[in-house]
Amino acid sequence: MKLLDRYLLAEWLKMLGLLLAATMGLLLMAALYDNFRDLIQVGAGAGDMLLYYSTLMPSYLTTVLPLSMLLSLLFVLSKLHRNNELTAVRAAGLNIFATTRSLWLAGVVLSGLSLLLNARVVPWSVETARGLLESFEFRAEAKEMPGGTLGVVWDVTFDNQKEHRMWFMNRYSRYSGTAYGITVSQLDPARRETSRIMAREASYDAARGGWTFTNGREMTFDPEQGELVRTVAFATKTVAHLGEDPTLMLLIDRKPGDLSFNELRRITEYFATDNNPKLVRYQVRYYSLLFETLGPLIIMAIAIPFAVSGVRVSPAVGVSKSIGLFFLYYLLTNLATVLGGRGLLEPAWAALMPNLAMVGLAAYFFGRMR
Repeated sequence: MKLLDRYLLAEWLKMLGLLLAATMGLLLMAALYDNFRDLIQVGAGAGDMLLYYSTLMPSYLTTVLPLSMLLSLLFVLSKLHRNNELTAVRAAGLNIFATTRSLWLAGVVLSGLSLLLNARVVPWSVETARGLLESFEFRAEAKEMPGGTLGVVWDVTFDNQKEHRMWFMNRYSRYSGTAYGITVSQLDPARRETSRIMAREASYDAARGGWTFTNGREMTFDPEQGELVRTVAFATKTVAHLGEDPTLMLLIDRKPGDLSFNELRRITEYFATDNNPKLVRYQVRYYSLLFETLGPLIIMAIAIPFAVSGVRVSPAVGVSKSIGLFFLYYLLTNLATVLGGRGLLEPAWAALMPNLAMVGLAAYFFGRMR
């Protein structure tokens, strides 16, 4: 790398680090405001809180990275512009790409980092932090009211169209992994019931697969007549071919924004062959996180053309235009998400179109630069 590349990259990375630290600090304060009182109420100690917030904070990295990149780029490039350093560089014969090539290289690296964060770090952070908070709540209730209902999800229904099965649970305990008042109906391709298992309790074996039912009854029906043919009571019955995971059943009723990348991928892959209207919102969110890896390069394309505008233009004008484009990108993303969630756009296109629009605008502005 040339001296100019090292100088520009070093100045930008210093400012990026400061902005990341500042924004992460603000988000930590917001997180403390949101659930610090809840942690106190469930009896979490100082060590529990430190572990929880240390686990939670990495999930904010993909949120603060684009904004921190934009502000740091605008600050550094505007400073060089204001001091006429960019003018001197361009007078020496370097075009805008040669001048900012170290920033573009860093943008490619940060795009790869964003992919790693979305695929590995953020899912771990979201799922582990949520599990820690639930464990604190379970522990508190176990002390105050053994056998309570915290962690119980009521009226769980699940339609497995792929395997032609309908599930209903009166309640499911996430703490013990036990379903109560469970009914499993096997259907034929015409959606007519052929058999049914009803049991007081049931549990899923994640290691071996399959469900074990306790104190229940298995019934067989004639799908043509809709009549009960046979009924057999049982004390314990293990059905190995029932592979539905209860954690997946519970995910489909959560908000897409509350799920990690891995959980979204699990839902979209499992229901890919189903015509489930609930799936669309999860697909849009999944593809949005996937295409967010282009964010650093889009931020570069937004910031550079305006921050290094001609000497006759005030740097403040370029900065305001860049920030305006960033908010336009944000609005386009939300609009596309709404349209995709309502089925007016294909989920993949709903996630990709805002990125394509900003790439087109960036190419236009770069083409106008001299």
